[in-house]
Parts: sequence; structure tokens; C-alpha cells
Amino acid sequence: MPQSNPYKLLVADDELSMRQLLELMLEQEGYNVTCAENGREAIKCIQKTQFDLLLCDIRLGDISGLEVLRAAKQNHPSTVVIMISAYSSTETAVEAMNDGAYDYVPKPFDIGELKDTIAKALKLKTLAREKQSLNGEVKRNLHFGKIIGNHTKMEQIYSLIHQVANTVTNIYISGESGTGKELIANAIHEESDRCKKPFVTINCGGIPDALIESELFGSKRGAFTGAVKDQKGLFQTAHNGTIFLDEIGELSLPLQVKLLRAVQEKKIKPVGGTEDIEVNIRIISATNKNLEEEVIAGRFREDLFYRLNVIEIKVPPLRERKSDLRALAQHFLEKYASIMGKDITKISSYAIDLLSRYNFPGNIRELENLIERSVALANTNIILPDSLRLSMHKYKGLDGNHSDLFDLDKVPQGVALDDILDEIERAYVQRAIEESHGSKKKAAELLGINTRSIRYRLEKFGID
Repeated sequence: MPQSNPYKLLVADDELSMRQLLELMLEQEGYNVTCAENGREAIKCIQKTQFDLLLCDIRLGDISGLEVLRAAKQNHPSTVVIMISAYSSTETAVEAMNDGAYDYVPKPFDIGELKDTIAKALKLKTLAREKQSLNGEVKRNLHFGKIIGNHTKMEQIYSLIHQVANTVTNIYISGESGTGKELIANAIHEESDRCKKPFVTINCGGIPDALIESELFGSKRGAFTGAVKDQKGLFQTAHNGTIFLDEIGELSLPLQVKLLRAVQEKKIKPVGGTEDIEVNIRIISATNKNLEEEVIAGRFREDLFYRLNVIEIKVPPLRERKSDLRALAQHFLEKYASIMGKDITKISSYAIDLLSRYNFPGNIRELENLIERSVALANTNIILPDSLRLSMHKYKGLDGNHSDLFDLDKVPQGVALDDILDEIERAYVQRAIEESHGSKKKAAELLGINTRSIRYRLEKFGID
């Protein structure tokens, strides 16, 4: 028996088989479901009852689903509305979202994804009702300084930052490229009693070996060609504050020896100098390399590694904290919409669901780049799947060449080959139809098949 659910749902669809499918699916989830066979019946239901969620087809035979959407929002503004349609139209989707729809889901849809979309929509409705505003406590819980996310692994990092912030202990931050290691370092500094003092960042892999020693420790006049005056190094600049040594694994062995002395004794000697200079600094280092393996290979000094790695903070890759994806994407949307002066306010949750299937080998930096590009190219005030240019990302695998569908490691556990092939085929057919602006003849030419074959596939996948 399905678990009892307090939510009231209204399904409006003029196709009997679709109504029956949705009613069965939703009742199995425990929802209280009412069905309407056309738009006018749906509006009558809305006028009599306040529903938590309306699942409404765009085309209802008698009147447009958009009219039903507007009636729902006029009578009960808190009703969550999800529009569904077999007729792909960006303009219609944008109009629906502008009229207050929570999301727009094209047919044929994946049952599991639709269930997730409905559950997420109702969860947000509950949060809004309990806290009065999604921008209040909920939003604060998603942020720690400039860091965004409330995944369990991130909450553990926040707790560790609180614990270590006011110590002088050296911190080592490990994690893949693009995970936000510098933000973690900055958060430690901001939480500490050094927050009013300098926070100095140096990318150890971005400065030539010939210059990095003087950059770190400074130089005396005449120490080398071009040294016409004494120059402070970054260690002196960071005095009483924090220095963040990013990509520490890129330092050469000779320089590691000199850094070890600075870490151990908190003293530096400028290039060409004869006297030591004491510095009061907090040292935070980071790298995307595995330093333990570098030590074993003889490329990184073991004594320096243990001096730097007193406390390690491991930053998880984005693929391990997918629950933070929506908040991160929305943050970048607001950031770049403001920078570019565009009135773009929302990312479709259907687009977010598609994004969540991608593993983001470039992590948060890659997500930010994708959202920035989408905002720059968007012609509407809502980011839909088309705006995200998902075709370049959804089907690109971790090696940059193959789709995530081609995960051969899953074969020993068993795979549904027909489903995989259908998903690939449907994606190509859908894209061809979009590129040909609905022309079946042109789409067939793009795919190298005949018109009869394209008609068969359009019918097979429910693409109009």
C-alpha cells in the first residue's frame, strides 16, 4: 500500500490514456489525485478546490493549458504548476514560466524524472510555507561565506573550518581542479582572528622557477639583473595574516628546501640578502595532485609534506555533491545575469535534472563556465535545456569523447542495451528536428536516413 500523502494534485490532460497513466503513477506515490479531461473542467475544479500542484497539458482541446495555468495562479497563487506537452516550443515554455509555472516538461517524459520533479516542487512549496520565504533561513543554510552548498560533506568542512580557524596550525586542502579550494582557504582566513590582516594567494605553478623564489621571499637591490631596489616578497606582504600556496605540488625540489625552512622557523631570507626576516603568518596550501604519491615518487619532500599537512581538508568533487547543483547554478545565473545586464531569473528544474546526469570533470569551475555561456547566449529570461546547450555536455563523457551512456564498466553488472540505444537514437532525432525547424525531410537528410525512417522514429519516440 502506498504511504498516505497530504498533497492534493490536479491532472489536466485531454488524452484518456495519459490521464490514466498519470493518475495511477501519482496515486502509487500516495498523492490525492483529481483528473480533468479538458481545460474548462480543470478550471471548475480549481474554483472549487485548492490544489497543491497542477500537472497540466499545454493542449487541452477546448482551451489552452496556459489559460488553466493563469486561472490556477489567479485563484490560488501558492499552487505549483508543471506544464507538459508533446509539442516542443521554446516560446510556449517561456510564456508558461513567465505566467508562474514551476517547470515545463516535454513529452515523452521519463516517469522517474517526472516523479522527482513533482517531489522537488512540493518540497519547495512546503519549505516556503514553513519558513515564509525561500530567501530566509533556507538560503542562509546554503551559504558559508562565499561557499555554497549544504551537502553533508560540505557541512563537515564548515565544522572543521570553525574548529581550525583561530589556530596557527598549517592547513592542507586537497581536491580536484575546480572544486573551490581557494574559497575554503579564504573562508578559514575570514573566520580567524587574522581576518583584518592580509590574505595573500600565490599560484606556485603559474610563476617561472627563476622568479618564484624572489616572489615568495623578496629580493635585495642588485641581487640579479633588473633588481634596482629592495623588493618585498609575498611572505612579508602576508605578515600577521594568511598566505595561501596554491598548486604547491608544482614547486621544484630546490625551492621546496627553502620553503621548508620558512614553514618550520617562520623566517625568510630575501634573494641576495644576508639577514633573516621573521614573519608571523598562517600557511594554507593546496593542490590537485596526490602529494603522498608525489612523495613516494621522490618529487615532493616528505618532511615538507608533513609540515604542511598538519590538518587536511578534502574538498569533494561536484559529482559527489549533486544536491548542491541547483543552488550553485542559481548563484552563477544571478551573478552573470547581473554582470551582463540581462533579466534572467530562473533555471528550469528540468534543465537542472538533465545537468545532474553529467559528471562535471571540471567541477564547479566547469559549471560556472557553462552557466556564464548560457546567460550570454540566452534569448529568453529563463534558462531552458536548449539555452544550456546540453547537447555538448549531457552526452560528453569523462574522457571528453564518449557519452556517459558508454560506461562499459557497468556491463558486468548488467545493462539495458535497448534502452541505451533508444536514448541515443531519440537524442539525435530530437536534435535533427530542432535543427531543421520541424522539417522531416531536412531532418532525414541530416541523419542520413529516408523520410519514411524519420516518420517511424518520430512516432516511436512521440516527437512532433
